[in-house]
Amino acid sequence: MDLAAAQQVLKTTFGYDEFRPGQKAVIEQVLAGENTLAIMPTGGGKSLCYQIPALLFNGVTVVVSPLISLMKDQVDALNDNGIAATFINSALTQQEINLRLQELRQGDYTLLYVAPERLDSSYFIQALGQLPIKLLAIDEAHCISQWGHDFRPSYLALSTAIEQLPTHPQVLALTATATEQVAQDICAQLAIDPKQEVNTGFARDNLNLTVVKGQDTDRYVLDYLKVNQGEAGIIYASTRKEVMRLTALLQKKDIKAAPYHAGLDADVRRQNQEDFLYDRVAVMVATNAFGMGIDKSNVRFVIHAQVPGTLEAYYQEAGRAGRDGLPSEAILLFRPADIQLQHFFIDESEMDDEHRRQAYHKLQVMTQYANTQGCLQQFILNYFGEDSEPCGRCSNCTDQREAQDITTDAQKVLSCVVRLHSRFGKGVVAQVLTGANNQRIRESNLSELSTYGLMAGQRQKSVGELIDFLTAAGYLQAVGGQYPTLTVTASGAAVLKGKQTVHRKTAQTVHQSGPENSALFEQLRTLRRTIAEQQQVPPFVIFSDKTLHSMCDVMPETDAAFLTVRGVGQSKLDKYGERFMATIRAAAHADTATSAD
Repeated sequence: MDLAAAQQVLKTTFGYDEFRPGQKAVIEQVLAGENTLAIMPTGGGKSLCYQIPALLFNGVTVVVSPLISLMKDQVDALNDNGIAATFINSALTQQEINLRLQELRQGDYTLLYVAPERLDSSYFIQALGQLPIKLLAIDEAHCISQWGHDFRPSYLALSTAIEQLPTHPQVLALTATATEQVAQDICAQLAIDPKQEVNTGFARDNLNLTVVKGQDTDRYVLDYLKVNQGEAGIIYASTRKEVMRLTALLQKKDIKAAPYHAGLDADVRRQNQEDFLYDRVAVMVATNAFGMGIDKSNVRFVIHAQVPGTLEAYYQEAGRAGRDGLPSEAILLFRPADIQLQHFFIDESEMDDEHRRQAYHKLQVMTQYANTQGCLQQFILNYFGEDSEPCGRCSNCTDQREAQDITTDAQKVLSCVVRLHSRFGKGVVAQVLTGANNQRIRESNLSELSTYGLMAGQRQKSVGELIDFLTAAGYLQAVGGQYPTLTVTASGAAVLKGKQTVHRKTAQTVHQSGPENSALFEQLRTLRRTIAEQQQVPPFVIFSDKTLHSMCDVMPETDAAFLTVRGVGQSKLDKYGERFMATIRAAAHADTATSAD
């Protein structure tokens, strides 16, 4: 099967002229019958990598997806595009499941979405065995690895399930975030030759990364939402209590916000998620229970109001902004107290010593990310084993704030670490420098050190933040797991000897996250929402924001012109073309009349 057929489907069904990076390579391997691992950033177009082959194969493509809330959205979007797809999950009765299996046997569907837990059932495997399954696509494949940030035991049954299916379908594993270790794990467990890995890199060119430190976080959030009024966004917090507090704060300020966490009643969660997907609520305040694979393409910003435990989790969640390719923003609000909260989560977990050690290390990396003054995207890409140039877009790359020379304070901190013979961590170093008089200081005779009280005029919290900055900048290194100790690096030694200076910058202002919206765009967005409500599907299922912006650029008034709009295929033209073109014609004629005046 050649790529020309895939190119034709891309244009006529999905309305795109060209494949995005990596899509062509993945589809080529899948059409050639190769088991494949696709590592592509969120919003990189992973779903087309199995949807296009599904339309070209004779048989059924089964898609393993971890969230039932996502399945319905994906199936709605496919059905709206004229593609026969269905799902089977716990939201259905046994009678409904049996009916769908019967329809699948009759060849009524091309794609079937299932949760990984389904494949634990021998009854369900037996039912799948009666279907002509050609391809098994495994979404969020990093969940199969114990070293991934979101390991799910149910994914471990997948390799057994594949062996039990009579058609022995080929496998396509897809993920947005996988370290080299996780990628090796995926390949080993799903019998994928590592040579068949397609990795387009982890960069998101439309996503601006921002870190905000040392500011009133509530004030920052409120200011940001005021500037970005009406735009869709997600605010993540680490605890249910903080989710509810933030939601109440926003609602008090008349911001349309809803909470989401595992402690809420299932019906409330479902309603809040639906309100967000349907644009009835602009902001979702949530724990990480919300969001994996959320298909809402017009999320303009993701704000982490508390620090997550790993850089993988952070980038996965941040990647939910700007899936449509339009400029969007991911903001991390950093407070050292949030690191202590994550420490508590690790301490209270039931993980073994090796996994706990890894968890502490990953939390140290998260702290370093928050405190680096280098390029934020470059830091993330380096973590995933990818070399890159500075992105030129993140808050560090575009930072015009004046840098202050803090060499003297840095030397005080570094000197204290040396005097402590690298035997203590951040807390004790800050206590010694600020002249604390507690039991530990007294018992260890630390008040006798020459560096004791050197920074007595400063708060311990401020000195702790300075230590975080010096660690992120590479002047100090945190060594160890649960209670890491600090040691001076070669760069730090150069600072101590006066051969190198240290500079640090101060507070940030808010700005608009996405592109300017024209009056026509708002009219098209209103029309889209009206149609979505009528059809009872989320607005992005009709058209993405990017497609609406493309309509504003092209201003199509004929069928042929409407088909040139990015994201418009024949099915979308037939269903919606006339209504959208009527709005565009009215706007064009209004502009003409205004010009004539």
